[in-house]
Amino acid sequence: MTLEVDFVSGALAHRRKYGGGKSQLIAKAVGIKAKVFPSILDLTAGLGKDAFVLATLGCQVTLLERNPVVFQALHDGLSRALEHARKNDPDLLLILQRMTLLNQDSLEFLSHPENIRHQVIYLDPMFPERKKSAAVKKDMVLLQTIVGEDSDSALLFQKALAADVHRVVVKRPKLAEPLCNSKPSLVFQGQSSRFDVYPKKALV
Repeated sequence: MTLEVDFVSGALAHRRKYGGGKSQLIAKAVGIKAKVFPSILDLTAGLGKDAFVLATLGCQVTLLERNPVVFQALHDGLSRALEHARKNDPDLLLILQRMTLLNQDSLEFLSHPENIRHQVIYLDPMFPERKKSAAVKKDMVLLQTIVGEDSDSALLFQKALAADVHRVVVKRPKLAEPLCNSKPSLVFQGQSSRFDVYPKKALV
């Protein structure tokens, strides 16, 4: 089984067309509203699914991925999608042009304040391994096998909170404790996961 990222067809293409737009929980969590499309720093890009959704909604997104295997899969997926979009899909091309992928460690990136020119930091740490179930998709199982658990997620969260941004958004399993037991000011809860929001200043 290989790790493959597909932005052209499948689930992401369906969500792009029928996902619910600005009414999606992730859109509310990062602060998207009329004429407000915050720039996003995604510290844990993974397979790029949430970043793609945010770019679809109009946000400029910088994706950081430190794992070389995952980075290469994401890079290949973006390259194939760009090639397809340039020939066949100008709307998709605009979305992909809002995504900037970097093969960098997020802790190192955050240690240089001049790097952070974003309004929102988005963090989706790898959850501890769960028992197998139909709800756990094969690509996520493979991703977890490659990456393992994010042992430095607590430190990453603390550095994110200290950064000069408007808000920090953390994606968590629905029933999990808040990261570092830090109670969020806002919570947007879905069926299986939720978004904990830590506002720092108003988005305009």
